[in-house]
Amino acid sequence: MTTVTDTPVERLDAATRRHMLQQMLDVRTVEGRIQELFLENVIRGTTHLCDGQEAVSVGMARVVDAQRGDTVTCTYRGHGHAIALGMTLRTLMAEMMGKPQGCSKGKGGSMHLTDMNIGLIGTFAVIGAGLPITNGAALTAQIKKTGAVGIAIFGDGTANIGTFHEALNLAAVWKLPSIFLCENNLYGEYSAYGDTAPVANVADRAAAYNMASAIVDGQDAEAVYSVLKQAVARARAGGGPMLIEAKTYRYRGHSRTDPAPYRKAGELDAWLKRDPINILAGRMMNDGELTEQDFTAMKQRATDSVEDATRWAMELPDPPLDAVHEDIWV
Repeated sequence: MTTVTDTPVERLDAATRRHMLQQMLDVRTVEGRIQELFLENVIRGTTHLCDGQEAVSVGMARVVDAQRGDTVTCTYRGHGHAIALGMTLRTLMAEMMGKPQGCSKGKGGSMHLTDMNIGLIGTFAVIGAGLPITNGAALTAQIKKTGAVGIAIFGDGTANIGTFHEALNLAAVWKLPSIFLCENNLYGEYSAYGDTAPVANVADRAAAYNMASAIVDGQDAEAVYSVLKQAVARARAGGGPMLIEAKTYRYRGHSRTDPAPYRKAGELDAWLKRDPINILAGRMMNDGELTEQDFTAMKQRATDSVEDATRWAMELPDPPLDAVHEDIWV
């Protein structure tokens, strides 16, 4: 069942492209600011940044209809997904700093973002934890016949643990409207994908479950969107689950203090030449939809928005100590 996708890349309209480009710039900028704030001890705990993977976030978000009941689960590297789905920069920054105005009232931090209003069930610190939860959401949609789908986003390392296989097996047996989206950024923490998996592609594993699959260029936002649009339409129509592998790359190390010395010489430079932001911006320029001046202005807009969110969140009061006893029981 595994096939390298031949889905034509849908060229979106200029306004949609501009929106996606601005979102990618926002994500890239906020991730850089989060790293700075961590080093300044304003943000505590750990952080996992998604610089280089922005196209997957914005391509995915275009197909999610939260009002219909579509849901998303993702990994601890989830800031980009949250923003693409509609979380505001202020809400994100407040959560990063542990403020009550954050999406999880400051109790989740970098790795536990959630907002059901935008369809985000949550980002998960436990590897693979979102996959069975996505199946639960998909089963609910199937039983209630809402036509909603569940999207589980995970990394290549997740494909080597039991939860991945259990989730795909169950989804295939029950023909759930689950879409499993793997962000293969070539490294499971500090280990290269090729050193830990016996198959060339994560998508190759779909064959064991008689599941449809696709491989897509994770640096091309429109390509990601096109494949996911097809998968969502198929799932809504009762066609069952699908495994999609987006080939992408993280520019930074695994987490906030990892300089990534395990990378091969020249590897990062090669991927930087296929930067997802530049790919979409270049295409828009070629189509007469964007000028260099426009692009510069959009970058500045991202910088200004992130600085506004940072100042706003830093000025918020910390929660009272007794807030630790709230939101425990439902």
